[in-house]
Amino acid sequence: MSRLLVKPEVFAGRRAELGFDYLSFETRRLARTQSFSAATANNELALVILGGRCSVRSNHGEWNGIGQRQNVFEGKPYTLYLPLESEFTLTADTDCDLALCYCRAEKPFPARLLTPDEVHVEIRGGGNATRQIHHMLTPEFPAHRLLIVEVYTPSGNWSSYPPHKHDKHTPPAEVDLEEIYYYRIDRPEGYAIQRVYTPDRAIDETITVRDGELVLIPEGYHPVVAAHGYNVYYLNALAGSARSMAASDDPDYTWVRAEWRDKDPRVPLF
Repeated sequence: MSRLLVKPEVFAGRRAELGFDYLSFETRRLARTQSFSAATANNELALVILGGRCSVRSNHGEWNGIGQRQNVFEGKPYTLYLPLESEFTLTADTDCDLALCYCRAEKPFPARLLTPDEVHVEIRGGGNATRQIHHMLTPEFPAHRLLIVEVYTPSGNWSSYPPHKHDKHTPPAEVDLEEIYYYRIDRPEGYAIQRVYTPDRAIDETITVRDGELVLIPEGYHPVVAAHGYNVYYLNALAGSARSMAASDDPDYTWVRAEWRDKDPRVPLF
């Protein structure tokens, strides 16, 4: 098995250190009325409501009844940002599906709830490289390092394409970011394929990813394709040398941008 593929048992119900300098990750599924408590310590946190509704009490505020979609394929997210040195208790108002994206931080910022109305939707690419992006913790969002987006790739389409990388600090062209891809597939037997490779091929892997699995991107180019018949969702968390999404394309594939004419009419998916 690829060392870049992380199975859900590693991070389900507990915060997993992923071997990165900044990012760690956890998922939680709670039945209605269940709760859990945690502390961010020296991390900032983006709590993404993948499905269901919950309430959060913390030393930085209280938020009741947050969440509206039943699953990731039914709408835009609520995202709660909590700064370092936060203590919180989350209670499920309905059955809940949660992703907790932690990032090491040194600077405090205000806690804030980002609602679906504040999520900018971008339709990126063209042809069968069209995909839907939900911008959540953008570079303009007041946080220290953490960046968060969701991406929807329709059946048979390519995403993160042309292949791009962000592993060198040469702003404004590129910044050095570590990244995770956390996957959901709209049918349980579905899958995506992700390639991760560096220019010198020190990393050169092609990974089959299934529902609930995670792929680590320490460096290199990292395109994705959704298996025919299956819509693919992934949650990206990024952090590194700057709060920027600046990336550089693999020069072998940049030419495909000029071939894009029309957007895939299936996008947006909702």
